[in-house]
Amino acid sequence: MSYFDDVAHQFIDGEWRSGSGSWDIVDFNPYNGEKLASIPVATAEEIDQAYRAAERAQREWAEVNPYTRRLVFERALKIVDAREAELSDAITAEVGGTHAKVGFELHLVREFLREAMQLALRAEGRILPSPVDGKENRLYRLPVGVVGVISPFNFPLLLSMKSVAPAIALGNAVVLKPHQNTPVCGGGLVAKIFEEAGLPAGVLNVVVTDIAEIGDALIEHPVPRVISFTGSEKVGRHVATVAASHFKQTVLELGGNSALVVLDDADLDYAVDAAVFSRFVHQGQVCMAANRVLVDRAVEREFTEKFVAKVASLKVGDPVDPQTHIGPLINEGQAEAVSSMVGRAVAEGATALVHGEARGTLVAPSVLGDVPEDSWILGQEIFGPVVLLVPFDGDEEAVRITNASPYGLSGAVHTADIERGVRFAKRIETGMIHINDGTVHDEPIVPFGGEKSSGVGRLNGDAVVEAFTTTKWISIQHGRSRFPF
Repeated sequence: MSYFDDVAHQFIDGEWRSGSGSWDIVDFNPYNGEKLASIPVATAEEIDQAYRAAERAQREWAEVNPYTRRLVFERALKIVDAREAELSDAITAEVGGTHAKVGFELHLVREFLREAMQLALRAEGRILPSPVDGKENRLYRLPVGVVGVISPFNFPLLLSMKSVAPAIALGNAVVLKPHQNTPVCGGGLVAKIFEEAGLPAGVLNVVVTDIAEIGDALIEHPVPRVISFTGSEKVGRHVATVAASHFKQTVLELGGNSALVVLDDADLDYAVDAAVFSRFVHQGQVCMAANRVLVDRAVEREFTEKFVAKVASLKVGDPVDPQTHIGPLINEGQAEAVSSMVGRAVAEGATALVHGEARGTLVAPSVLGDVPEDSWILGQEIFGPVVLLVPFDGDEEAVRITNASPYGLSGAVHTADIERGVRFAKRIETGMIHINDGTVHDEPIVPFGGEKSSGVGRLNGDAVVEAFTTTKWISIQHGRSRFPF
C-alpha cells in the first residue's frame, strides 16, 4: 500500500482535507519525474484554522500525565518499525534517497522517538531559597503552548520529527509546514504516524502551502510562541526577522560550509573514507556535509590520489538500486545551480580533478583543486556532489582557513594524536566538530546547532527542553510580608 494517496492532503484538527487555494503543489519523483501527488495549497485562513485547533487541543494535552503522553511515542515507534518498507519506498520516491540514506534517516527517526519518550518526563522544576523570611520560590517548566515547525526537503521525515516529537512530548501542540518538494515525507507521513499512535486531534496539524500563497502568515500568527525552522540561511534570516518583530522565540538550524581537516599524521585511508562519505552522502544535500577538505601539504599528494580514485568509483543512478551511491538532486533547478557553480569556479582558476556531468537531476561528483584563496566558492554552501580540496601548511594555517567562512555548523579533524585533535577542534568556530570521524552526525541527546550564519539555538536533549518550554516563577509567602505603606 502506498501512503501517497492517503496522506497527500492537509491535516487540520484531526481531519484529512483539501486546501482551498486556487493552485496545487505537485509532488514529483526527482529521479524519473513521475507525478506522486497533487495537493491544493492551504490558504492563510487554513493556517489560522490549524493554529486555532492547536491552541484548543494544547490546553488539554498539557494536562495529560507525562507517563500517558509517552505512550503515544511508544506506539509511534512500533508503527515506524511495522511500516519500515513503506516508509523506505516513500523516502526513495519523493526525496531520491539511496538505500544508505534511507536506512540512516529511519534509524535516527527511531532514536528521536525513543528520546521523546524520555523528554515527556524531563520538564523538571526547582525550588530556590529566598532572602525573605517565610518565602518559597518555585520554578515550573511549562510548555510554551504552540510551536510552528518549518522543515526542509533533504531529510524530511527526520528533520520534521526532530522538532515535532519533542515539542509534543513536552506538552505543546504543533503546526507543521513541510517543504513544498516533500509534502508527504515531511508532513503527511508524520501526521499519519501520530494519528495511528493515538495522538488527540488538533495536537499536530500539517499545512501544505507556499509563501506565495500565505506570505508570512505562518510566522506572524499570534498563536505560536516558538518557530523552529530548518533550511537555508537566506530564508532563516527572514524567519528570524519576522519572528523577532512579533516577540517570538526561534530555533534556527541553517546551512553549513563544513571542513574536514586532514593533519600530517592522519590515517590517510581512513580519512579518505570519512571525507568521501561526509561530502557525498545524499548527493551532498546535507547541511553538515564537508564542502571543504583541507589537507596538510606533507600528505596532500598521497591523500589526493586516493581521494580522487574513490570519488571516481562512486556509482551514480537510480536510488532504488542498492548499489547506487549518488542519486538525484531534489529538482532540475538545484542540479543546474550546482553545475553552474562548478563551471564558474573552473573559469575563475580552479582545477577539476574530477568533473562530473549533469543529466537531468543526476549530477556526478566533482572534485575541485587549486581553488584561489579569494574564490567566492570557498565561502558558499554547495548543496550537491561537489568538493573543494584545499592544501595548508601546518595547524595554524588550517585553523585560519577553516574559520574563514560565514558558516559554523559541523566539522572534523583527522590526526593520530587525539589531544592534538582536541586542541585543534576547540579553536574552530563551529557548533559541532568530530575527531577522527565524518562531519555528518546527529544524536538525540547531544545539543545540535551551529554558530555564525549556521543558526541560532540548539535542538536535542536538554537543549530542546529549553527551546520548547518556558520557566515560570511562583512564590509562596508562608508567613506575612511587611510592606512599606
